[in-house]
Amino acid sequence: MLRIVRTTLLCTVSVLAACAPSPQSSAPAPDAMPAGSGMGQARWGMVIHGGAGTITREQMTPEREAAYRAGLERALRAGYAVLQRGGPSLDAVQAAINVMEDDSLFNAGKGAVLNAEGNAELDAAIMNGATLAAGSVAGVHRVRNPITLARAVMEKSPHVMMVGDGAEIFARQQGITLVDPGYFITAPRRASWERQRAADSVRAASGRGTALNGPAYSVPDERKFGTVGAVALDQAGNLAAGTSTGGTQMKRYGRVGDAPIIGAGTYANNRSCGVSATGTGEYFIRNTVAHSICALVEYGHLPLAQAADSIVMRQLVAQNGDGGVIAMDRQGNWVWPFNTSGMYRGHIDAAGNVRVEIFK
Repeated sequence: MLRIVRTTLLCTVSVLAACAPSPQSSAPAPDAMPAGSGMGQARWGMVIHGGAGTITREQMTPEREAAYRAGLERALRAGYAVLQRGGPSLDAVQAAINVMEDDSLFNAGKGAVLNAEGNAELDAAIMNGATLAAGSVAGVHRVRNPITLARAVMEKSPHVMMVGDGAEIFARQQGITLVDPGYFITAPRRASWERQRAADSVRAASGRGTALNGPAYSVPDERKFGTVGAVALDQAGNLAAGTSTGGTQMKRYGRVGDAPIIGAGTYANNRSCGVSATGTGEYFIRNTVAHSICALVEYGHLPLAQAADSIVMRQLVAQNGDGGVIAMDRQGNWVWPFNTSGMYRGHIDAAGNVRVEIFK
């Protein structure tokens, strides 16, 4: 049995490595920014994302761009405050994600996109790179901060994942804040949902041969609002990763994406790296994106930038899978490749220097 498992693992890594360029012949991706590369320089820090998708300067007002940048910086500062005082990476990840869950600009917690029923349906996951402990929740409707519940599942239950009503009963037992489902719904998300519903009705009518005066699907694709996530390396050298999301707008009731799936949208292992993903979840699940990147680092011995680029910019692109990831290794190197027009993202280093980006 051990021989079979070992053979299977080697085959899997070989397949993944086949997707990656040769270490000798490829330069790091332009957005791959190594951190803490100087001798004696502290390497701890954090990288976050607020979702990837169709995000262009033409669609963004200066005021809205400033609001997103401020929200990302608040999240970075919350995580940094934990790391600076020597706190664990898990605490930093949770702190940063809590800020974004409470910020209605992002698709997680308050301000999450709405499913086909017109309700917010939330997923989250967190993972400890030092122990491989993990917790996740899916399909919750009343948990104010799903990442907090995911951590409780990891630390206060024998399970890795809880869903729906059972997860919310557990939340109540753990004293985790529950809110009325209406708390999550904002006017902009409701308006976006109404536009999407109208566009889908027009498209369905077009499919039945109904005469139309305009294009069948004239509203821009508003389904891809992304996710939020964080990866942190603490002063003790431990990694953690977390992801929280409202999923895809107009998704079917009960649909679960990659964010709460350990190895797909969230993964952390001190032997390789921490990863949080955002994008069309079905592709990230099929390709176990987060773990695949870490496997290329650990078993394929690829630099982090090369490993992430080979999965996000080659493997996913070949399948028309859109999205991106943030990742950090134990040496403090970090990357944020994405194959969409934009991704809300930010990094903070040990000195407190902040970098926030939105567009390519």
